[in-house]
Amino acid sequence: MAKLRQKNPRAVRQAEEVRGPERMHMDIAVNFSQGALLSPHLRNVCAEAVDAIYTRQEDVRFWLEQGVDGSVFEALPKAWEQVLLPRCGQVGDRGRPCVCHYGLSLAWYPCMLKYCHSRDRPAPYKCGIRSCQKSYSFDFYVPQKQLCLWDEDPPGW
Repeated sequence: MAKLRQKNPRAVRQAEEVRGPERMHMDIAVNFSQGALLSPHLRNVCAEAVDAIYTRQEDVRFWLEQGVDGSVFEALPKAWEQVLLPRCGQVGDRGRPCVCHYGLSLAWYPCMLKYCHSRDRPAPYKCGIRSCQKSYSFDFYVPQKQLCLWDEDPPGW
């Protein structure tokens, strides 16, 4: 797909396919000082996080299989324990633990090749890139609401 060029790169594009929202429960904390073991880009991408970045249990299993030391990860309260905690948007006391929510929507991204049909050709041929839209919802534990002041009840979740 890297070789395909856009005819009008400044055009505002609409996704051809809207993929359903995906909810991700981030149940593991990553030791920020050792994050470079996972990716050399973590320090730059997550610079504002300072000491709290999160991942999922499935991702931890992958990294452990790749030989990453388990001391990089710290388990957070279990999902069933977090169910008992309120969402940060509903907590008044900034010092109370809560479950933080962060939503992300990718309005347009290339997701697969597009194939076209022609009377001149018996088989479909590559003629462009199909575009998609995708939304993600991340939920994670924070020990104090003040670490999640942006959280509000998202529409539709």
